[in-house]
Formats: sequence, structure tokens, C-alpha cells
Amino acid sequence: MSEGQNSSFLLGALLGSLVGASLALIFAPRSGQEFRGDLNRGTRQALDKAGELKDKGSMYTEKAIEKGAELKDKGSALTKQTVDSTTKLTKEVSDKTVDLAQDLSGKSKDLAKEATDKTKNLAKDVSESAKSTAKDVTDKAKELKTVKDQAVEDAKEIKEEAKDEAADVKDAVKE
Repeated sequence: MSEGQNSSFLLGALLGSLVGASLALIFAPRSGQEFRGDLNRGTRQALDKAGELKDKGSMYTEKAIEKGAELKDKGSALTKQTVDSTTKLTKEVSDKTVDLAQDLSGKSKDLAKEATDKTKNLAKDVSESAKSTAKDVTDKAKELKTVKDQAVEDAKEIKEEAKDEAADVKDAVKE
């Protein structure tokens, strides 16, 4: 059964129980005082059950909000870590390239050409690595956003379901 069918079944069972108990009380041969006492007990039980359902809904909402905040924090930490790592790598590569260029400037023309070729290859590798890292960062950020969005949607759904359940129980108690 789906969750919607379960809640509908439970609501139907609860309403059926309340209607059956009410009819039994009404048609049972009892004095007015006994009837009122039974009716009061039944009403208190229904109100207690409605309070329990409300508390459960609040608990689920809190859990969903906590989980969403936790996922958001994890996403922020991963993004910061990736940005820091990329910045450090870029600085190291930049520093190494500058040092290499200074060492090669005093050497002969052949060595300068050879160094230039090596630097070009290194720059290409660094560029590819940076592109790959940037793509990985972008992909992880998208995944985290999707997880966060899903957590927020789940929290909203849980909250709405809890409100609906509480309203249904309240309506059932009024009837």
C-alpha cells in the first residue's frame, strides 16, 4: 500500500471506531448520567489521540528540518574544501611556473626552447586538471543542491501530511 492509502485507511478506521462507539453509547440502555460519562471518556480519548498525532507530525517536521540543515552544512563544507584545494593547487602551479621561467631565462637559446615546450605541456596538464577539478566541483555542487532541494520538499510534504492528519482527526472528533 502507498503512504496515502495507509493514512486513508487509518483515518477511515479511526472514524469508523468513533462512529461505532458513539452509536453503541447512544443505543445502549443506560441512564443519562452513565451515557454522559461514557461520552466524555470517548471524547477525551479521541482528543488524546489527536494530540498524539499532532506531536508525531511536529516530530517528523523537526527531523526533516534538522536533516536539511545537516545536508546543507555538509554541502557547504565540501564546496569550501574543494575551492581551497583548487586555490592551493593553482598557487603552487603558478609558483612553480614562475621559478622555472626564472631559471631558464639565463640559459642558452636551445635550453630556453626546450623549457618553453615543457612549460607549455605543464600548463596544458594543469589546465586540464583545473578544468577537471572545476567540473567535479560543479557536479558536486549540483548534487548537493539536488539533495538539499529534495530534503526541503520532503520536509514540506511531511509537514503538510501532519497538518492534514491533524485536521482530519480534529474534524472526526467534531463529528
